Amino acid sequence: MTLSVAQIDRETDELVGEWLTLTEVARRLGLSAGRAKQLLKDHKLIGVRRGGGEPQVPAAFLAGDDVAKGLPGTITVLLDAGYDEIEALRWLFTPDDTLPGAPVDAIRAGRHTEVKRRAQTLAF
Repeated sequence: MTLSVAQIDRETDELVGEWLTLTEVARRLGLSAGRAKQLLKDHKLIGVRRGGGEPQVPAAFLAGDDVAKGLPGTITVLLDAGYDEIEALRWLFTPDDTLPGAPVDAIRAGRHTEVKRRAQTLAF
Protein backbone atom coordinates (compact mmCIF):
# COMPACT_ATOMS: atom_id res chain seq x y z
CA MET A 1 0.00 0.00 0.00
CA THR A 2 1.41 3.38 -0.95
CA LEU A 3 1.08 6.52 1.06
CA SER A 4 -1.26 8.98 -0.60
CA VAL A 5 -1.38 12.38 1.02
CA ALA A 6 -3.83 14.97 -0.26
CA GLN A 7 -3.09 18.65 -0.77
CA ILE A 8 -5.36 20.62 1.54
CA ASP A 9 -7.48 23.63 0.64
CA ARG A 10 -7.34 26.90 2.60
CA GLU A 11 -10.84 26.57 4.15
CA THR A 12 -10.17 23.12 5.60
CA ASP A 13 -6.68 24.18 6.70
CA GLU A 14 -8.19 27.06 8.70
CA LEU A 15 -10.97 24.85 10.07
CA VAL A 16 -8.41 22.43 11.53
CA GLY A 17 -6.16 25.13 12.95
CA GLU A 18 -3.16 23.50 14.66
CA TRP A 19 -1.05 21.00 12.72
CA LEU A 20 1.89 18.73 13.54
CA THR A 21 4.47 17.45 11.09
CA LEU A 22 4.77 13.70 10.81
CA THR A 23 8.15 14.02 12.57
CA GLU A 24 6.43 15.77 15.51
CA VAL A 25 3.72 13.08 15.59
CA ALA A 26 6.37 10.35 15.72
CA ARG A 27 8.18 12.15 18.57
CA ARG A 28 4.99 12.71 20.60
CA LEU A 29 3.87 9.11 20.17
CA GLY A 30 7.34 7.69 20.80
CA LEU A 31 7.44 6.04 17.37
CA SER A 32 9.91 5.82 14.54
CA ALA A 33 9.20 7.99 11.49
CA GLY A 34 8.38 4.82 9.56
CA ARG A 35 5.81 3.69 12.11
CA ALA A 36 4.21 7.17 12.12
CA LYS A 37 3.96 7.00 8.33
CA GLN A 38 2.32 3.58 8.68
CA LEU A 39 -0.42 5.20 10.82
CA LEU A 40 -1.29 7.30 7.75
CA LYS A 41 -1.17 4.31 5.41
CA ASP A 42 -3.45 2.36 7.77
CA HIS A 43 -5.83 5.35 8.08
CA LYS A 44 -5.37 5.52 11.85
CA LEU A 45 -4.58 9.20 11.19
CA ILE A 46 -5.16 11.54 8.25
CA GLY A 47 -2.21 13.49 6.94
CA VAL A 48 -2.19 16.23 4.31
CA ARG A 49 0.30 18.40 2.51
CA ARG A 50 0.23 22.04 3.47
CA GLY A 51 2.36 23.98 1.01
CA GLY A 52 4.82 21.17 0.37
CA GLY A 53 7.14 19.40 2.74
CA GLU A 54 6.28 16.40 4.84
CA PRO A 55 2.69 15.38 5.62
CA GLN A 56 1.02 17.11 8.54
CA VAL A 57 -1.62 15.80 10.94
CA PRO A 58 -4.17 17.78 12.96
CA ALA A 59 -2.83 18.24 16.51
CA ALA A 60 -6.32 17.44 17.85
CA PHE A 61 -5.88 13.84 16.65
CA LEU A 62 -3.41 13.18 19.47
CA ALA A 63 -4.34 12.82 23.11
CA GLY A 64 -1.22 12.85 25.24
CA ASP A 65 1.14 10.20 23.89
CA ASP A 66 -1.47 8.32 21.87
CA VAL A 67 -3.96 8.71 19.03
CA ALA A 68 -7.30 9.96 20.40
CA LYS A 69 -9.42 6.94 21.38
CA GLY A 70 -12.10 6.20 18.79
CA LEU A 71 -10.53 8.35 16.07
CA PRO A 72 -9.18 5.52 13.86
CA GLY A 73 -12.56 3.77 13.81
CA THR A 74 -14.34 7.01 12.94
CA ILE A 75 -11.88 7.69 10.12
CA THR A 76 -12.52 4.18 8.76
CA VAL A 77 -16.30 4.71 8.86
CA LEU A 78 -15.99 8.04 7.03
CA LEU A 79 -13.72 6.61 4.33
CA ASP A 80 -16.01 3.58 3.93
CA ALA A 81 -18.94 6.01 3.52
CA GLY A 82 -17.18 7.43 0.45
CA TYR A 83 -15.56 10.49 1.99
CA ASP A 84 -12.06 11.32 0.82
CA GLU A 85 -9.48 12.40 3.38
CA ILE A 86 -10.16 16.13 2.99
CA GLU A 87 -13.93 15.63 3.27
CA ALA A 88 -13.37 13.50 6.38
CA LEU A 89 -11.27 16.29 7.93
CA ARG A 90 -13.99 18.84 7.14
CA TRP A 91 -16.63 16.63 8.77
CA LEU A 92 -14.49 15.99 11.85
CA PHE A 93 -13.71 19.67 12.39
CA THR A 94 -17.01 21.33 11.43
CA PRO A 95 -18.95 22.46 14.51
CA ASP A 96 -22.22 20.62 15.14
CA ASP A 97 -24.63 22.26 17.59
CA THR A 98 -26.17 18.89 18.46
CA LEU A 99 -22.90 17.52 19.90
CA PRO A 100 -22.05 20.43 20.84
CA GLY A 101 -18.77 21.33 19.18
CA ALA A 102 -17.02 19.58 16.33
CA PRO A 103 -16.99 15.77 16.11
CA VAL A 104 -13.25 15.74 16.84
CA ASP A 105 -13.94 17.62 20.11
CA ALA A 106 -16.53 15.01 21.09
CA ILE A 107 -14.05 12.21 20.29
CA ARG A 108 -11.43 13.87 22.51
CA ALA A 109 -14.06 14.21 25.26
CA GLY A 110 -14.67 10.44 25.21
CA ARG A 111 -17.89 10.50 23.18
CA HIS A 112 -16.40 8.61 20.23
CA THR A 113 -19.23 6.04 20.12
CA GLU A 114 -21.79 8.79 19.44
CA VAL A 115 -19.55 10.35 16.78
CA LYS A 116 -18.99 6.99 15.08
CA ARG A 117 -22.73 6.32 15.12
CA ARG A 118 -23.34 9.66 13.38
CA ALA A 119 -20.60 8.92 10.83
CA GLN A 120 -22.24 5.56 10.05
CA THR A 121 -25.45 7.32 9.01
CA LEU A 122 -23.54 9.24 6.32
CA ALA A 123 -23.25 6.11 4.18
CA PHE A 124 -27.03 5.92 3.74
